[in-house]
Amino acid sequence: MKGVSSAVAIAATGLLAVAANADPVRHGKCKPPVVKDKPLVNSIHLKDLMKCAQTLEDIAYATPHRNRVHGSEGHKNTVKYFKETLEALGDYYTVELQEFTTEIQLASATKFSAGGVEFDTDSFEFSNNGTWVDAPLANVANLGCTLDDFPDSIDGSVALIARGECTFLEKITNAAEKGAVGAMIYNNIPAGVAAGTLGGVNDLIAVGGLSQDDGLALVERLEAGEEILTSGEFWAYIAPGTSHNVIATSKFGDPDNVLFLGAHSDSVDKGPGINDNGSGSCGILTVAKALAKWRTNNQIKFAWWTAEEQGLLGAEYFVNNSSPEDLAKIRLYLNFDMIASPNYYLGIYDGDGSRYGLSGPAGSGEAEKLFEDWFSAEGLTTFGSEFNGRSDYGPFLAQGVPCGGLDTGADGIKTEEEVAIYGGVAGEIYDPNYHSAADNITNIAEFPFEVNAKAMAHAVATYGTSWEGFPLREAGAGTPTKRHVHARAEGGVPFKKHSCGQQEILDY
Repeated sequence: MKGVSSAVAIAATGLLAVAANADPVRHGKCKPPVVKDKPLVNSIHLKDLMKCAQTLEDIAYATPHRNRVHGSEGHKNTVKYFKETLEALGDYYTVELQEFTTEIQLASATKFSAGGVEFDTDSFEFSNNGTWVDAPLANVANLGCTLDDFPDSIDGSVALIARGECTFLEKITNAAEKGAVGAMIYNNIPAGVAAGTLGGVNDLIAVGGLSQDDGLALVERLEAGEEILTSGEFWAYIAPGTSHNVIATSKFGDPDNVLFLGAHSDSVDKGPGINDNGSGSCGILTVAKALAKWRTNNQIKFAWWTAEEQGLLGAEYFVNNSSPEDLAKIRLYLNFDMIASPNYYLGIYDGDGSRYGLSGPAGSGEAEKLFEDWFSAEGLTTFGSEFNGRSDYGPFLAQGVPCGGLDTGADGIKTEEEVAIYGGVAGEIYDPNYHSAADNITNIAEFPFEVNAKAMAHAVATYGTSWEGFPLREAGAGTPTKRHVHARAEGGVPFKKHSCGQQEILDY
């Protein structure tokens, strides 16, 4: 959802221009040729994408917590890698770092058992530390969104609550008010263990997640009158973290008609985050490197956003600290988040609203069609993914900037139709390693990784050359805008869910 600000405070210190320092190869007096579509697309190779992904994994694994969370050593070295790689291209890009500080969860550990049996569980970001032994499990009616859903007294108990309807924070606030010592939230879809973020530091009880199957099995036992004693141990290390957005601006092209590509550079605390979102980060880096041999008629910007996993904070900060005049110069923002999911589908953001009924500013539909036409010409089938603003394009949408992008799915469920097209496993989530330690280079799908990066290059070559046929920015561009709601197609469509960043706060 758009327009909801994170509760986490940000202390900004502005944009820091970075000078190149790595034996640059400069273009001299001779300008490179104007970019051509096919040569640029054909210069994108899987080996380069995989080399970048391996580098990000190596960066994560060289640190004690083996991740690239905003503010961590792993993320600082990720920023350094992107910065130095771009600087090595000579004077083609002006590279800037945008710094801010926010509280972050750097590491966590979880353990939960019921009736003497240990269950798979996960932590919720910013959950408080908590330990209990032999605390009775108490089933909560409905969804725990009101105090009336809870038994009269659950003093000393652990509340068992279904995911859905209201925020995680509301559920555990109600549980704490009724006297619970902890809460376990079980998923409302067959998509693994429930997890997410509480949006910021709080003084509430510890909370963990369970799968839908495990949660419903425990509910059935409680409703049959069984007493179930539980033990839990949840802890997290939370500290202020400072890191940077990396922003690269091409020296060629009209600065009043900008194509902007972005991907988040941070991971969650559980692992190295190679699909989420090393894949998108490496995709745009590989395109940025290939573009440096060409000239464009329109200026190209690339950004590697930090703190997306904390609620789109990096992109939100950039947008909030850009003037309306500068935002109005962005003709299109394209976002790439999770483009190599192992149980993938090929998704294009539904910018025209024809599939999910919610469109973006004028130009968003044209961006969707550009990608649709390119994939179709390659003989590839695509599906619309919901244009909900729940990745780094959300803050741009909220300010009226046309947006588009690609993804291959997160914790949505793969359909039989998609299996017939792409292979994989129906009824399982698109990325079974989503937000886990197993999100590493051995578990990314190479085909969508490469083909999505080539599609990025096609967009750069097309709009870097000309905006012909693309709508002008609407009057009042660069100011807050309302989204347009359209009637859905007859019968509706399956929900294509990308649960990263802000959705972890808002999708209950």
